[in-house]
Amino acid sequence: MRHRVYAFIVGITVGLGLLVLPAPTQAAKGQAGSQLHFGVDMARRGLWNEALFRFQRALVERPGDAQILNNVAVAYEALGLFDEALEVYREALDAAPANRDLRANYSRFLEFYQSFKPADAPDETGEDPTDG
Repeated sequence: MRHRVYAFIVGITVGLGLLVLPAPTQAAKGQAGSQLHFGVDMARRGLWNEALFRFQRALVERPGDAQILNNVAVAYEALGLFDEALEVYREALDAAPANRDLRANYSRFLEFYQSFKPADAPDETGEDPTDG
């Protein structure tokens, strides 16, 4: 159990560095951009429920945005909602399959997720994180 808790803390620590803020373009400004920035600030403070709420609000403004989806997935990870994180990472990869940062986050998550789940649980990913 201690190994799993340590792995979770390491995963979250790594995840904090992988939150994505959009470049300060005109598209990043406005409601979605401000929600996203506020969410990242909340995540850095460890207020993951608030961060998730803000990321979800940003996603309403910009549905399918891979950067925002990435942040939603990281927030789910931080909250221990691993199945939800997996689903959102996959949605983000569908939106931006060539995004290297996103693929790195997803690979890191799969490595953690597969080591965290019980050994007798079926492999829910069905994917090779290094494929592609």
